[in-house]
Amino acid sequence: MTTLIATVFVLGVLIFVHELGHFLAAKLSGMRVERFSMGMPPRLFGKKWGDTDYCFSAIPFGGYVKITGMVDESLDQSALEKEPQPWEFRSKPWINRFSVIFAGPLMNVLLAYLIFLGGVFVYGVGEVSTQPVVGSLMDGKPAQMAGLLPGDRIASIDDIEIASWDQMAEIIHDAPGRIVTLNVMRGDSAFTLQIQPESEEIAKDEEIREMGFIGIGPEILTRPVGFFEAFSRAGQQLSYLAELIFDTVGKLITGKESIRSLAGPVAIAKMAGETARSGFGNLLAFMAMLSLNLGILNLLPIPVLDGGHLLFMSVEGLARRELPLKVKLIVQQVFMFLLIGLMLFVVYNDILRITR
Repeated sequence: MTTLIATVFVLGVLIFVHELGHFLAAKLSGMRVERFSMGMPPRLFGKKWGDTDYCFSAIPFGGYVKITGMVDESLDQSALEKEPQPWEFRSKPWINRFSVIFAGPLMNVLLAYLIFLGGVFVYGVGEVSTQPVVGSLMDGKPAQMAGLLPGDRIASIDDIEIASWDQMAEIIHDAPGRIVTLNVMRGDSAFTLQIQPESEEIAKDEEIREMGFIGIGPEILTRPVGFFEAFSRAGQQLSYLAELIFDTVGKLITGKESIRSLAGPVAIAKMAGETARSGFGNLLAFMAMLSLNLGILNLLPIPVLDGGHLLFMSVEGLARRELPLKVKLIVQQVFMFLLIGLMLFVVYNDILRITR
């Protein structure tokens, strides 16, 4: 039940915010919005207020806003068979049409930023401690197997006094496969442990080096921040995650990353449930990361996505004329089926990953 509620909450908020961006931009531009749909066609039920039908549709993985005179996910061409009226998408200036398409992804990026900003205000910022104190342990690794616990301080290794985390890490890295003796402080008590670091080959300084690891992470300390620093820190978090997303997309395009690494609705639901059980703050952080992903990926120049619409508009701007409607519809239909196929593959892969 926790997983179901968390999934509905996260996806519902992300879809609503995204479509709200399109909706508000269209209304501000004087366009008529025929439908505000949570979910993809076919329509299930809803209520019409004014010119707009607010509804829920059958396919829950997404949503759309239908603007009169625009070729969109509904693939409805009835309004496109006549000259555009003043309230239609096609009759508006290029900048207005661009703003309407761009507003959806922008709202998702803005939502992610606001969540990061709220997190910084509430929890402060985390900074990696320079002290040789165990902050985290990896399951099944030598440190955990030997009995180390979070909060333990490494006082010395092989009778060498340890003053910093970097010094400790360097000694362990230089001892792959060799047993080392750790003098550990736990509260007011001291004891010794013998640990054999695992050996791993790591690329460093353009060389492949054999290095030792025991599976520990540094302590993360949090501190409160001021008003202006909070805005900067939230921006840094947003920028860092955006770089990771762009890097992953680049690897997928070049084949360095397998398409099997993509997480679909099933994996997202599982992660939403896990983060919800660990606290509402973690669930919001998870939502922020998903929202940023949604905002950036929607701008990819792929028909059906917002980036595809922007691509059409860019081509039309360069050609100084509107592309044939039949061409737009055919391209949209083809990529709609491809997107559905990709979704089915990702869901299948999610199920295989979870059941293994």
